[in-house]
Amino acid sequence: MAEKEVILTLEGLKKLEEELELSKTVKRREVAGRIKQAIDFGDISENSEYDDAKNDQAFIEGRIITLEKMLRNARIIDELEGTDVVAVGTKVLLKDLDFGEEEEYFIVGSAEADPGTNKISNESPVGKAVLGQTKGSVVEVNVPAGILHYQILDIK
Repeated sequence: MAEKEVILTLEGLKKLEEELELSKTVKRREVAGRIKQAIDFGDISENSEYDDAKNDQAFIEGRIITLEKMLRNARIIDELEGTDVVAVGTKVLLKDLDFGEEEEYFIVGSAEADPGTNKISNESPVGKAVLGQTKGSVVEVNVPAGILHYQILDIK
């Protein structure tokens, strides 16, 4: 089975590489030290510090595997400027036609999505709805609460 392509900006690639390096060096050493310290306490069969450290170790190792896989399957996209069509790597200014509010989103791959900083995934409902659309287009977005209507005011 083919592994899923991970779409990243250069910024997103750098963040994943930094997280991988931190996990492989600092976090691995920290958890190894905690395991050693817990073993020094004696009987590990009923040692909660040992169990916690081993759980953390398993999580870190799993995250390292996930990060390596994401980086192996990464496709780097550039931030697009001067485009007329919404694509991954563009910023899009949307107007909510139901409430009159405007919001700017940066369309990124799912690995980089961070709604708190207005980075939305190309796989999210809004991301899917606006991909391939042009300035002035009105799109409908199906969300659990119903259907939202947006107009694309600008593409950067």
